[in-house]
Amino acid sequence: MTIEQIKETEQRFLDYVNKISHYEEAVGLMTWDLRTGAPKKGIARRGEAAGTLSSEIFHMNTSESMKAFLSELKTSEAWENIQEVTRRAVLECEENLKKFENVPPEEFKAYVILTARSEAAWEEAKESGDFQTMLPYLEQIIAYQRKYAGWKGFKDHPYNALLDDYEPGLTVETVDAVFSRLKQAIVPLVEKIQKEGAAPETNFLFHPFPKEKQESFSREVLKSMGYDFEAGRLDTTVHPFAVGLNTGDVRVTTKYDEKDFRTAVFGTIHEGGHALYEQNISPQLDGTPLSGGASMGIHESQSLFWENFVGRHINFWKKHYPVLKNYAAGQFDDIPLEKFYRAVNAAGPSLIRIEADELTYCLHIILRYELEKALINGEMEAADLPEAWNDKMEELFGIRPSHDGEGVLQDVHWPGGAFGYFPSYALGYVYAAQLKHAMIQDLPEFDKLLEEGRLKPVKDWLTENVHKHGKAEKPLDIIQKATGEKVNADYLIQYLTDKYSAVYKL
Repeated sequence: MTIEQIKETEQRFLDYVNKISHYEEAVGLMTWDLRTGAPKKGIARRGEAAGTLSSEIFHMNTSESMKAFLSELKTSEAWENIQEVTRRAVLECEENLKKFENVPPEEFKAYVILTARSEAAWEEAKESGDFQTMLPYLEQIIAYQRKYAGWKGFKDHPYNALLDDYEPGLTVETVDAVFSRLKQAIVPLVEKIQKEGAAPETNFLFHPFPKEKQESFSREVLKSMGYDFEAGRLDTTVHPFAVGLNTGDVRVTTKYDEKDFRTAVFGTIHEGGHALYEQNISPQLDGTPLSGGASMGIHESQSLFWENFVGRHINFWKKHYPVLKNYAAGQFDDIPLEKFYRAVNAAGPSLIRIEADELTYCLHIILRYELEKALINGEMEAADLPEAWNDKMEELFGIRPSHDGEGVLQDVHWPGGAFGYFPSYALGYVYAAQLKHAMIQDLPEFDKLLEEGRLKPVKDWLTENVHKHGKAEKPLDIIQKATGEKVNADYLIQYLTDKYSAVYKL
């Protein structure tokens, strides 16, 4: 090909992937709508519409046109004459092709429709605690996931195929080793706290706090983090999430509990961390498959960094506690900051993952990981989940759910088909601790910045080292470049040990 022909092919490829991104944006908007109050009578039709568009995305990613683009642009002559962004987009599209090229299109479309209906059914099942209504959906979803692992191909363990979708390169062997290390460190620390710790007083946290006031405070916090409301919005949902439709439209959702303001406040900070990532991806990557998070682990590192290393830091509250008091109608007027700080950082066994404290959070993830790995490997079936879940809760936490709504039905991930996602939460926590350690080498005034409410340098550091790269860098490369080392759980273990020894006055 001549240079002119190469440039023409490159532009046609970029136009093609931009069209895919338009379909993806439409599906993302449908998903947001389904989870934030779409009329019940329209859910079935909306699911079919999402299935049709998702099928078109599937087709475009695996089409002969895509294969031709990849073949032409990967010739040595073309490769030397296309932009770096195009090269990386080609490699990303090649990975997507490998992921889906053996999946029957009709099965993929049926699966998308199934998960849309499953999520809608899950909301009612969770409310009623009725697992049996979800069982037929879960059986079909798990059957598809097992087949998908075979279609995609895997080494050593079928679950590796699913892990790789959310955290490229991650394997069961790696996760088992990291989770074993975390469990060995966290379980004894939790036990020591329960036996020897001075438990913080928490009763004052649970006074009525109107939803409207919580929302106002949540908006204040998002603004202080640097969230751009001209490029997003805050809405209510059953299970909080953030969705990036494009860098100029990144939406946050949260859940309000008028008897426990922490659910909304820390949930909003968490989802705000996801949103900051999506809002600050380099504009150069717009319209390409690179305009998104590098992996779910990297994404979770951002949400957990903001929720825990910022939002649960005492210096953050030196600035924001007076603001909270203004919205709380006297609830905290007689509560000193130190007492408040210890209360919002109280730790101990709990049933609900999204309301879990920092210390026990990873145990919630380990529970889910062990169950879904067994499901995908055929060691258990969907019908076994409630009892297996409750047994593992007792094993790890010493408590059992009173009904499935606060047990196996609490998360949207499995009804939505997101098998392989959960390990990213704990891995993201490990990443976040590493990033914090690296950040304070560049920002030794980190604590003072939080105290003064000057969070922009924190956001700017994360944008420079993580956000702007999108998917143009692989997750482990981002961590290596940002921190100077490979994945290292020591920083998280040390952080939890130091913090909770202080909070519980061990």
